[in-house]
Amino acid sequence: MATDHIRYDVLARDALRGVLRKVLTDAASHGLPGEHHFFITFVSKAEGVKLSSRLLAQYPEEMTIILQHQFWDLTVLEDRFEVGLSFGGIPERLVVPFSAIKSFLDPSVKFGLQFDTSDVAEVAPETLPAAPAPSALSVPTPATDKAETAEEPTPPSQGGAEVVRLDRFRKK
Repeated sequence: MATDHIRYDVLARDALRGVLRKVLTDAASHGLPGEHHFFITFVSKAEGVKLSSRLLAQYPEEMTIILQHQFWDLTVLEDRFEVGLSFGGIPERLVVPFSAIKSFLDPSVKFGLQFDTSDVAEVAPETLPAAPAPSALSVPTPATDKAETAEEPTPPSQGGAEVVRLDRFRKK
């Protein structure tokens, strides 16, 4: 068999990560349209991932986050995204490089992407300091509706984020 000097697998993976980057960029700018919401699974100990030590202890291998109603300050950069979420009533800031993402799912339209992370370097991740009490936070604005955000910022609710396994969405 011929050697793939072009590395189509790498080109395809990078193109699909570009789709993910574009979708998150649009969500950061305009909020989530309609019923769209995202399940994002990533390697917890991948290089560049920043989690609190509390979350890392709970999810030492991988973690799935849901971006739907209760997230704020979604920032998308060329190589990563950053987002605020609440876990058990405690606000947290996560930093996730695109290279650490294992899967992306938008169940509202049954669209999903899976990425091979076997080449992702796992290191002792950077842990963020414990989040201050919600009253000490700058007032975050949920990225749900641009009109809502412009009128009155709302702090994250105390409901918390839900971490789920994607297995429950797979066909059996």
